[in-house]
Amino acid sequence: MKKIKTILALSFIALTLFSCNKEDETKQANQESLKVTPEVLKKISALALNNTDVQAIKNTKLDGTTEDAFLVEGDIVITQDQLNKMDIHGGITTEQYRTTNLVSAPRTIKVVGLSGTGATALTTNMRAGLQAAINRYNNLGLSINFTLTFSSSTSGANIVVRRQVGGAGGVAGFPSGGAPFNSVTLYSGLESYSTNVNAHVAAHEIGHCIGLRHTDYFSRQSCGQNSNEGTAGVGAIHIPGTPTGYDSTSYMRACFGSNETGAFNSNDVTALNYLY
Repeated sequence: MKKIKTILALSFIALTLFSCNKEDETKQANQESLKVTPEVLKKISALALNNTDVQAIKNTKLDGTTEDAFLVEGDIVITQDQLNKMDIHGGITTEQYRTTNLVSAPRTIKVVGLSGTGATALTTNMRAGLQAAINRYNNLGLSINFTLTFSSSTSGANIVVRRQVGGAGGVAGFPSGGAPFNSVTLYSGLESYSTNVNAHVAAHEIGHCIGLRHTDYFSRQSCGQNSNEGTAGVGAIHIPGTPTGYDSTSYMRACFGSNETGAFNSNDVTALNYLY
């Protein structure tokens, strides 16, 4: 995943594809106590995650402290403890899929978009995109629903959405203990793109927070690639009712374009309704 132009690698003039991205600043190999060992890569691969560009990073938590973590597929943060606890399961052959961990339902998930004048405060464009993303989830009538407030206080928040300097895209993580991942980072490069693109990226990262994986893990076709993110059958569970093959408009595909509407397609809706 690269910065501003794709989640993982390429910028295409014709397709203008972008991804959930990471910044080069995450490459802190000289400082990391966490190591990307062959055993780590084997476990990541066994979970059907892409292990070709795994990095050890210092992830900044909501309280400003840092933790050692792995950055996988460019927008997924996984600590060593989380990796150790991720179970290996079987049975994925189709494009809509989820992690082994989901959010306990029914429940209301409180989302706080950071506001104010600080460096982590969301821009007006990001706020509008986040609101549109939350509305789309809530309009489905799922067994999980979201409340959204914009505040400089994170008290009581289940997911905090914040801004960070970087390219276009974002980063999040997977649920644990029945709770959603607690933060979404949107990179500042999104400010130069439409509200619809901001809505798409916000919804995509929230999708990771509640347990969804990239829908084109098997090909990364949305990034103009032809590579499989991992061996089929582990850590990614097929969602019944979703089709096989590449879904060019899914909001959970690995890379996104500059013309995104932010809407869920019918397969996305089927997947979300099945899970929640």
